[in-house]
Amino acid sequence: MAILQVERLGGLAGFGGAGGHVRSMGQLDMETLSAEEQRVVEDLFQSKGGARASEICDGFCYRISRISASRTETIQAMEVAVPIFLARCVKDELV
Repeated sequence: MAILQVERLGGLAGFGGAGGHVRSMGQLDMETLSAEEQRVVEDLFQSKGGARASEICDGFCYRISRISASRTETIQAMEVAVPIFLARCVKDELV
C-alpha cells in the first residue's frame, strides 16, 4: 500500500517557501484510512488536486505525494479541496 506525504504551503507568511523558517508536513499510511477516505484520496488524485483558484487571498495549498514501491505521484491542491483528515495530519516545525 502507499504512504501519503502532505505538505502545507503558502499563506500570508509563505510557509514552505525558500528561506522560510516553518515547515508544515505530515504523513499517513493509506492502510490506516477507511474505504471512504481512500476513495476520497483517489478522487483527489484523479482530479489532479481539484479546483485551482482560491477565493481567499494568501490561502494555503497542499502538496500531496502518494508513494508506493513502484512510483510516486504528486499533486497540488488548494486548501478548500483537501479533506480534513489529510489537513489534520500536518504539523508545524521550526527549521
